[in-house]
Amino acid sequence: MSEQPVGRIRGIHTIGVPVTDQDKALAFYTGTLGFETRIDAPVPQLGSRWIEVAPPGVPVTVALVQARDGLPACGESGIRFTTADAAALHTDLRSAGVDVGELLSWPGVPPMFAFRDPDGNGLEIVQDS
Repeated sequence: MSEQPVGRIRGIHTIGVPVTDQDKALAFYTGTLGFETRIDAPVPQLGSRWIEVAPPGVPVTVALVQARDGLPACGESGIRFTTADAAALHTDLRSAGVDVGELLSWPGVPPMFAFRDPDGNGLEIVQDS
C-alpha cells in the first residue's frame, strides 16, 4: 500500500447548514433531533457564533452557520442522516411537528424520507440496517 501524498483529503469534519436564527436551530437540532452540542463559541468577526452539533458518537458535525448574503438558508443540503428504523423516526418527527415528506420504500432500497429544519433546509433520513 502506498502512502498518500500530503494534502490529500482524508475525511469529513463538518458540514455547514445556513440558519437564520442560531438559537432556534440549536434548539431544533438538539431538542427535536437529539444531537449534542460539540462547539458553541462566539465569533465576533462574523457577528454570530460557531456552533457544531452531531448525533452522539458520530465524528462528523453539522455547523449551524449564520445565514447571510451569498449564504442563504432554505436550500437542499444534500445531507443524509442514518437511523435503524426510518418508519419509527418518521412517526416521531411528524408527531413533533417537523415538516416531513413521505416515507419511501422500494424493493432493494433502504427506507428513507426527507424533512426540513425550521429554516426550510432540506435534509434526509436513510435506514442503515
